[in-house]
Amino acid sequence: MTFLTDTASRCQHSLQTQFNRLQASAHYQQLMALPPSKRWATVAGLFLLSQIVVFGGLYLIFGKIVVIGFFASILAGLATGLGALPALFFKKISNNLFNSLLGAAAGVMLAATAFSLLVPGMNYGNLIWPGNGIYVVSAGMLIGALFLHYADRQLPHVHFDSVSDNQLRSFNKIWLFIIAITIHNFPEGMSVGVSFGSGEMKNGVVLAVAIALQNIPEGLAVALPLVGLGYNRWRAVGIATLTGLVEPVGGLLGITMVTVFQPILPIAMGFAAGAMLFVISEEIIPETHSNGRSRYATFALMVGFIIMMILDNALG
Repeated sequence: MTFLTDTASRCQHSLQTQFNRLQASAHYQQLMALPPSKRWATVAGLFLLSQIVVFGGLYLIFGKIVVIGFFASILAGLATGLGALPALFFKKISNNLFNSLLGAAAGVMLAATAFSLLVPGMNYGNLIWPGNGIYVVSAGMLIGALFLHYADRQLPHVHFDSVSDNQLRSFNKIWLFIIAITIHNFPEGMSVGVSFGSGEMKNGVVLAVAIALQNIPEGLAVALPLVGLGYNRWRAVGIATLTGLVEPVGGLLGITMVTVFQPILPIAMGFAAGAMLFVISEEIIPETHSNGRSRYATFALMVGFIIMMILDNALG
């Protein structure tokens, strides 16, 4: 446990050091010396310029579908910050509400995994290897689950159900938990990218919406304990948002990989599905059942599944 707590302390110290360096830099000091209107105009201009360079480069190299998929994965990641916003007003929410949100997130992810990854993955597999699509996707699922299992063992963190009310003031546990959220956001972003990389816009949109909905309670789960530790509320929301911004990295990797190497698409879709199922079974569902009152979460899971099933059917 000493190794885990030391790692959490190092992560937090590293973030604080980088933030202090940013504040001490000459460019930052010049920016903060500007009048508020000019300061925000400068920030907005630099951000817009960076986006033109990034998205323009992706469009020229890979084409429109990669740009759309990358943008969708960014929006899905930013949903983590959206979910963290209640931390600006509350220090705690009821267990029933939080478990219901997580249960609905699990249902949404299950439906998206089935209808936007596994079914199309088997169809693409049958086109490439007639009659063997299901076996190719199954192999990809196992690889995805094993990858998450390996990452779970090698990278120190704690799980959802390890962060209880009486641990809100445990600095190291909260930061290990933040590491866990960040780890599991990567394959979620990758699944969005892989889905868009298949060329089926509908599947990509459905999966991006599902991941965004699932990220909302995760953002809340990160921000509320930080507020409980005494962090500035806006800073807690910012940290929660950053945990979701690893998703565009995974999204860009997934979409470019399957766009360039089309034959690996069924395996990649199976990989993404296996990774997501691992997160659902290992993290989300156990948390909703950890305090012995799981009925709210159970019905919320069913509602989430039904909503995504209807959405998938509506987009046709």
